[in-house]
Amino acid sequence: MGNRRMSVGSLVEQPSGRGLVAIPLALIVVIAVVDIRSPTDVHLGPLLVIAPTLTASFAGPLLTALVGLLAVIAQVVIAVLHGGLTTTNHMAQIVALIVLSALVVFVCHVRERRARELVRARSVAETAQRVLLRPPPRRIGPLRTAWLYLAAEDDTQIGGDLFAVTRAAGASTRVIIGDVRGKGLAAIGEAPVVLGAFREGAHRYATLPELTAALEVSVCRDLDEVADTRHDPGEHFVTALVLDIPDADAEAGMINCGHPPPLLLRDREVTVLHARHSVPPLGMCELPAASHHTDPFTFEAGDFLLLYTDGVIEARSPSGAFYPLAERLASFPASGPDTLLRHIHDDLVRHIGDEPADDAALLVIERTTAHHLRIPHRGHQAEEPPTRPDTKAS
Repeated sequence: MGNRRMSVGSLVEQPSGRGLVAIPLALIVVIAVVDIRSPTDVHLGPLLVIAPTLTASFAGPLLTALVGLLAVIAQVVIAVLHGGLTTTNHMAQIVALIVLSALVVFVCHVRERRARELVRARSVAETAQRVLLRPPPRRIGPLRTAWLYLAAEDDTQIGGDLFAVTRAAGASTRVIIGDVRGKGLAAIGEAPVVLGAFREGAHRYATLPELTAALEVSVCRDLDEVADTRHDPGEHFVTALVLDIPDADAEAGMINCGHPPPLLLRDREVTVLHARHSVPPLGMCELPAASHHTDPFTFEAGDFLLLYTDGVIEARSPSGAFYPLAERLASFPASGPDTLLRHIHDDLVRHIGDEPADDAALLVIERTTAHHLRIPHRGHQAEEPPTRPDTKAS
């Protein structure tokens, strides 16, 4: 899946719009004929302004101006055949129609210019999103991925949520998903700091603790320079979830830096992977340096892993209820990452009645093959993060 803010086409008239022009042209003919055949004290000419106004709803300024000109010509014909061109009433109607038609054309021109600016802005946003996020490949090692990004800022496609998937130096895949405090354009500058440090460190550091420690150092060093303290003078930090998924081992690992826990979907059963070791968000530089420990979990062939930001679980219904992602996840058919993600998005929109008001990101990862996959013995399952009574849904 792609992002929610899809690029829109320009409002310049299209062939279908030119086909619709038959409607205002027919109105001009009907109004002119009826007015000419009506008594001299009945004046329907002012209704001709409907024609250019209607044209402006589906066409550009040139076609609107042409229809307006035809409406003025029709008004002149009515005046000549229905009481005389030089009468005060007809002259007033002609002048008024010219002024109103010119106003409609001007508004249409402004709308078209605004539409082109919006298309350019969205094109820039799409390019910026591709540069910053670098959407993960749909297939990486034994994994399949799908992602969805919902930006809170109107007319943009980027915000403070971030994610990345890359290959490590060994036969494994490193994943990060994070959330900059704040939302929309004010949080954009801080996301590249984390993503750049992750992409560099994912290939350099052999273990997750080393990688997350490097992320913390990088964020503490650079966050003050890129943070938008003028519009957002509060604390600046980034919650993050960092994972390492080996190709040939079902035991994966994660370090959770204050981020919502991932959800593991296996055989229509959802497990919330709570972290055993508490790690503060990235950028809390005044806190003592944390000793990072990896939390292991089993990720077998056929399993789905759902990573998300708090914009998803904090989305409210009209009655104020939060979106119950863990409870809903088990009810969705999981034939593939794209299908699962589409069901989540549709259900989320139905829950809140609109798109989320906060930045929101979803990343679905599926392990697709068990070839040479080492599965831990059942006695090793105790090392998995414990499942709380209220964190399973079937």
